[in-house]
Amino acid sequence: MNRNCFPICAAATVAALLLAANYVEAAPIIPSVNVEVGTADSPEQVSSTLQVIAVLTLATIAPAILMMTTSFVRIVVIIGFLRNALATQNVPPNQVIVSLAMFLTFYIMAPYWSQANDNGLQPYLAGQITQEEAITNVLEPMREFMFRQTREADLALFVNLSDAERPNSQEDVSTFVLIPAFMISELKTAFQIGFMLYVPFIVIDMIVATTLMSMGMMMLPPVMISLPFKILLFVMIDGWHLLIRSIIVSFR
Repeated sequence: MNRNCFPICAAATVAALLLAANYVEAAPIIPSVNVEVGTADSPEQVSSTLQVIAVLTLATIAPAILMMTTSFVRIVVIIGFLRNALATQNVPPNQVIVSLAMFLTFYIMAPYWSQANDNGLQPYLAGQITQEEAITNVLEPMREFMFRQTREADLALFVNLSDAERPNSQEDVSTFVLIPAFMISELKTAFQIGFMLYVPFIVIDMIVATTLMSMGMMMLPPVMISLPFKILLFVMIDGWHLLIRSIIVSFR
């Protein structure tokens, strides 16, 4: 580089810094945030503080709530079983599986979330109902969904372990009892569907292994030969269409 360029470059750099400094002084880009810790002067201030803490706590455990009270667990477990049955290692990758399960969850849960928003959130924001009524109205469609997917034996297990009185109706069942019963029911359903996914691919593995042994190719791994046939079978029957359709129909 020519030495005569250095004074010009230096002057341009200084001018740019001065312009940036003037711009920051005129219109700061990053606003300042102050957090104060003081003593509450009334019970209302204590209640407001506790509500803020509760909202922040719920925000941190929102992913867990999403998994525990929706169709996410069943979907992601079933797709994981499919990947293991195909023996495709990390194809599709975990990010794709989680993303697909998340958007399918949004699709399946949309009617229930819409009902919770119309009956609970929007009336509360409009000041038409109290906070307790809003929470009840939001939980009602979610509890309806979980009750429809929960087995009676799983629900009875947690009711008995909680030492609570025998409920006479669904309204008497606590949400904290319903959620774990719903989760183990979802896991059982996902494992049942996963077993059905494994059967045709195991048959292909057995046929390929038997054929290789009869031909005397003992050193050739059967997986190398069966993998293309399993992928071909899955593509020919439009496997993704059938699988996703079966998953969505299983929640109706």
